[in-house]
Amino acid sequence: MCRANFRPAGDSNKLMGHLNFQENPYIAIWETTRACDLACLHCRAEAIKWRHPLELTTQESVQLIDQISQCGKPLFVLTGGDPMKRVDLMELIGYAVQTGLRVAMTPSGTPLMTRQAVTQLKDVGLSRLAVSLDGSTGNIHDRFRQVPGSYGWTMDCIKYAHEVSLPIQINTAVSRHNLHDLPALADLLLTMSITLWSVFFLVPTGRGKAEDGISADDYERVFQFLVDLYLKAPFDIKTTAAPHYRRVLLQRLKDIPAQQCPKKLLQAGPIARAAGVNEGRGFLFISHTGEIYPSGFLPISAGNIRRNSLIDVYRNSPLFRDLRDTSKLKGKCGVCEFKKVCSGSRARAYAMTGDYLAEEPFCSYIPRNLCLAESAKADASRAENALPASRSHAALQRLHTQNP
Repeated sequence: MCRANFRPAGDSNKLMGHLNFQENPYIAIWETTRACDLACLHCRAEAIKWRHPLELTTQESVQLIDQISQCGKPLFVLTGGDPMKRVDLMELIGYAVQTGLRVAMTPSGTPLMTRQAVTQLKDVGLSRLAVSLDGSTGNIHDRFRQVPGSYGWTMDCIKYAHEVSLPIQINTAVSRHNLHDLPALADLLLTMSITLWSVFFLVPTGRGKAEDGISADDYERVFQFLVDLYLKAPFDIKTTAAPHYRRVLLQRLKDIPAQQCPKKLLQAGPIARAAGVNEGRGFLFISHTGEIYPSGFLPISAGNIRRNSLIDVYRNSPLFRDLRDTSKLKGKCGVCEFKKVCSGSRARAYAMTGDYLAEEPFCSYIPRNLCLAESAKADASRAENALPASRSHAALQRLHTQNP
């Protein structure tokens, strides 16, 4: 059955805040290392405890930072593995800040995140610490991270960040293991002073398994829950690998009278300045060995910074250009009225079908055009079925006339 739908009003450039994702990324993420002391169930990087011998050297890392700073000064995020496993981390953050980049980092919840380490991060100019928290209790979180004690280390890290006024973002990976716990986790986050809750939805790549994901209907329920929370929470909420959350935001915006619409919803990042960001579209990922990907969850290399210009790959590689061209989307994503702000998870489409342009596998929304086509098909079917019946009735009348 077709659901109520809403066509985004206005020019898509207005929704996207006039950012030109054809030219520059909105966010650049660098996988500083694959090394990590955790063994998370969903780990995209399939992290290991030791550093790869072909990791970018300090000098190569500096050159990468120079290239990123020439990409329109995107938000620069250091991830892993665990960035704290790099001995040159503080030096590299300091250098990136000097080039004018706003730097964030996603460390692992391990004993490496000491009070001293957090203070150093603040002192070298880190803008935000993005900490993973996957449950409201230690049992849930540690089961997900596969190392007892990770929950406690994570909560300590948050406390240390508050002590030095370093803004905290919470990252949560949603799966069947913690879906039931989201309300309790949200209640916990409401007691913390955080700037953003970034909710990740599982992509079956790396250690992530398709059977650990949630259903398309569960996605919709979580989206509605997140919007409800967003309207009352003191922090922002965004999703990763679930751009169809933006559709739900727009649909909810439509249902609120203009005079009652919270300013916060009108300014929501997913439907304002960052609208339309997706793999390869305003988004850039560099692996620990320099491979250039549209996303860490879409591990198809378009080049390597050891031999290619980063900005040239982003602007001109066929892979990145394909991902930014919504006219190439297939299935219902290709005809959806929300494709300019959503376009589905290209990473999940690739992981599930082998085609990064295929429709989003876990979206239950039926686009307006498909609704109209289904309705027309149903009308035609009813008319076709009615025609033989009328002919049969006429034939019976003739038989009755001929055989009184």
